[in-house]
Amino acid sequence: MTECHTLFDGKVHLYRRKGSRYWQCAVFLGQRNHRQSTRELNIAYAMAFARDWYLDLEAEQRLIRRGITPPPRPVVPEPAVAASRKASGVTFQQAADAFLREYHALAGADRNPEYVKSKERALRTHLLPFFGGLTVAEVTAGRIQDYRVARQEPPATPQAKVYSHKGRTLRGRPPAWKRPSRSTLHKELVVLRQVLKTASRQGWIAGIPDMTTPYRASGKISHRAWFSPAEFKIFFEAVSKRAKTPKRDRWRGECEQFRDYVAFMVNTGLRPDEASRIEHRDISILIDEDTTEEILVIEVRGKRGVGFCKSMPEAVAPYRRVLTRTKGKPTDLVFGAVQRELMNAILNEVGLKQDREGNARTAYSLRHTYICFRLMEGADIYQLAKNCRTSVEMIEKFYAAHLKNAVDASAINVRKAAPATTPLPAKRPR
Repeated sequence: MTECHTLFDGKVHLYRRKGSRYWQCAVFLGQRNHRQSTRELNIAYAMAFARDWYLDLEAEQRLIRRGITPPPRPVVPEPAVAASRKASGVTFQQAADAFLREYHALAGADRNPEYVKSKERALRTHLLPFFGGLTVAEVTAGRIQDYRVARQEPPATPQAKVYSHKGRTLRGRPPAWKRPSRSTLHKELVVLRQVLKTASRQGWIAGIPDMTTPYRASGKISHRAWFSPAEFKIFFEAVSKRAKTPKRDRWRGECEQFRDYVAFMVNTGLRPDEASRIEHRDISILIDEDTTEEILVIEVRGKRGVGFCKSMPEAVAPYRRVLTRTKGKPTDLVFGAVQRELMNAILNEVGLKQDREGNARTAYSLRHTYICFRLMEGADIYQLAKNCRTSVEMIEKFYAAHLKNAVDASAINVRKAAPATTPLPAKRPR
């Protein structure tokens, strides 16, 4: 079967016959067919050759039509072709190393360290095992599609007893295979595109292959799980009960800390990673000028850089309890890591681990709950987005889409009054 592409609106045909390694180009010009071997294995290099070859032929035909004999065409020296093939022989591993070196030097200071590590994990865990044995010129659109298919299929053979998980080499039974989500696969392809861009900047490839996802429908917007007011009441009562009567007396401090963590999060709207990095010196207890109530003013350091958050008045009491219990120094963390095991245990006890759509509730659900509660109370969405360090579009898309109270029925159910009718004057008798 012959592979074929067209250039210049179908004037130039680029093809490769079955069993042949090299791409050929053909064009009908000057009342006859012209054919030429590109002597290239890479489709990007072959397209570049075909463009130059067609433009040279077009220039020659223009001279012939004017009655001018065109000069002899220069022969491409073989060393130049060999040099291009040598450049295309750079491996994907070398391009990945060059990308990481550039990324650490140029973006490492501005990006979150965990975000930078996620790039390395995606390369080491998934991309390098698949593309590591190829040259960058061999990473074509077809190979990228094969990678998508391979990531969506379970491994054909059982994994070895020595395996890599989250950057660590472990022994024993590997975790069960799980189909990657759309966002996970998208992040991996972003890293792949960045590696290929590095190779393109270095001149190792002529261009980046087509990486668009075929057969893609419009993506479904998945809303994070949250707690309705009734559900949060059930959950917080269970959390408070666990803090008063823990299953082990030595767990009392951790249970009280988790109770204050839940109350703090649902009244501040912080992201879990932001809350885990907050120190006591980042929090100030002030009197709000508008409401004359005590609130927390928090200096937040997260994925959006440094921002500020003004809490609800209900966040002051749990923070004071933490401050009294831990007697923390200004540089000590307020909460530290999220107590996921305790949260999951309580959620499973009260049957609230998943919402009605099957989405799992996590610590991030507390931020979602804060935003939904504020919208239900009629908060200004612009001020809310600013306080949560996000955009109005994100709130409308992922948070407020399922809130019936976010829609003002009085603004929708408007009825236009019927026009007043004026009675006609009585006719005068003739």
